[in-house]
Amino acid sequence: MNDCRTTFDNTLGRLLDARGADGLWPGRLSSSPLATAVSITALHIADPPRYARSIQNGINWLADHQNPDGGWGDTENRDPSNLSTTLLSLAALCAVDKTGQFSTQVQNARTWLKRELHYTHEADLAEAVYAAYGDDRTFAVPILTHCVLAGLFQDTPHPWRFVKPLPFELARLPRALYRAVNLTVVSYALPALIAVGQARFHFDPPKNAFLRAIRRAACGPTLELLKSLQPTNGGFLEAPPLTAFVAMSLASIGQVQHPVAQKALAFLIAVQRSDGSWPIDTTLSTWLTTHAVKILGKEHLTESDRRNLADALVQQQYQNVHPFTGAAPGGWGWSHLPGAVPDADDTAGALVALYQLDNQSNAARQAAAAGVTWLLNLQNSDGGVPTFCRGWGKLEFDRSCADLTAHALDAFRLWRDRLPPALQSRIDLAIAGALRFLYAHQRQDGAWLPLWFGNPYAEDKTNPVYGTARVLTVLSKMNRCAYPILDAMIPPAVDYLSRSQQPDGGWESIEQTALAITALISAKQTQSDAIDAGLKWLTEHTDQGKALTPAPIGLYFAKLWYTEDLYPVLFTLEALHAVHRLSHTH
Repeated sequence: MNDCRTTFDNTLGRLLDARGADGLWPGRLSSSPLATAVSITALHIADPPRYARSIQNGINWLADHQNPDGGWGDTENRDPSNLSTTLLSLAALCAVDKTGQFSTQVQNARTWLKRELHYTHEADLAEAVYAAYGDDRTFAVPILTHCVLAGLFQDTPHPWRFVKPLPFELARLPRALYRAVNLTVVSYALPALIAVGQARFHFDPPKNAFLRAIRRAACGPTLELLKSLQPTNGGFLEAPPLTAFVAMSLASIGQVQHPVAQKALAFLIAVQRSDGSWPIDTTLSTWLTTHAVKILGKEHLTESDRRNLADALVQQQYQNVHPFTGAAPGGWGWSHLPGAVPDADDTAGALVALYQLDNQSNAARQAAAAGVTWLLNLQNSDGGVPTFCRGWGKLEFDRSCADLTAHALDAFRLWRDRLPPALQSRIDLAIAGALRFLYAHQRQDGAWLPLWFGNPYAEDKTNPVYGTARVLTVLSKMNRCAYPILDAMIPPAVDYLSRSQQPDGGWESIEQTALAITALISAKQTQSDAIDAGLKWLTEHTDQGKALTPAPIGLYFAKLWYTEDLYPVLFTLEALHAVHRLSHTH
């Protein structure tokens, strides 16, 4: 136990030291080869002389972070090479390097692609990209647009044939009709639908005169819509990749001076890091702060800290309809910055944290009532909770998912008795529906799959340890007498986590090991050898809290991996805090 206490103290110190001057936890997302590649190309297409320094710094960083096998992974930590990032990085090098400075990197990347895909023609590359994303064109079409604009397919006749058209004219329809018209992009991708769709139309208009006329007529109005969707700082979703796709598409069709393009380019320059790289997003400050609050509690936060954090969360709650997704007021996004949008996971996280900080004041209760109502209105008819929009469509990142549903359950559970009776009745129905959803989506082996987290080293890239641990932790807090269905879900989940433990005592990564320990303790597995072995692994592999190296378990939009420096810190502290509470209970 002394090792656990030392690890706890060291990890706690790391978390407290990571707090920003504003009292929030900004964290640090990994630098991203993919974000760097598309940002470089956007600046190059827009104005090479003007952005020469940023382009050169970016291309130097990109070349330095090529994997030994010739490909690129999604983080600076050289995670496994993948098709999308390798193709985009190769295209960026081809676009910018006119002197052959990076000829070795270019050749190594081509060798990787041929070895992995066995392709003989560029058409094979395009088919591989579409195959990787299935019916979802949210990322596949922008990737191939980037490749064509960068000149990667310049030796191929009519390269735009590789880029499937996007029906950008449909963006003019009322949001309520988006599901009915079966858009081939997800709810957060309207900027790409409009900008990339217009680029494809500009360079390769349809042969059908009627469709051509419709799309031509839609160009101006959809650009105005795009302008209304853009946040004040220019960054769509605070995401350099999405913002860069928009910027390069507009610049390529002679719209580089359009206000949307100029603001997007300014955003890219503003968020480039000093080493030349770009992250996939600016910060997850709200997400990280709510996690920190839940773990630190009253023990490690002063009354002044708690009051200031509660005020900050209340102020970050959206008070108006969000222009990007059309979401009603009441939700929270992943950061305090203008490009964030309200989503289920961050709203649930903010509600749970707010309950810890202040569940008595009128301001907190009003914010909670609005937030709970927002989640209730988001819940799908299947009982599950999606990320951004209720019932948008069938594409993966718009579906109900287990980890978000469990997070919403936790918020409902905490706030129910402190809200008006009318809301209590709605919460009761929502809890019943959510439990039915979780029961229906628990795998035969007892696991649940998360949506926004995965494992790049797993064959299917999923992370059932994360998903199961998160759901089990919430379900274990609920009253099993009031909800008998829990007895059918909790034991199989415990069994799954116990079986999936590695022989060395861990669950592959620091993050997964910590979450599994937390879940097993929550499920009252207090005499479990699995917990003891996991704690031993955790203390050894973190050097007692001094070496908390993040793993690429974060899964961003369109299957893009990331690491966050605070994830191993937060999750380790959460596990050790559970151990600490357990020892005091005994």
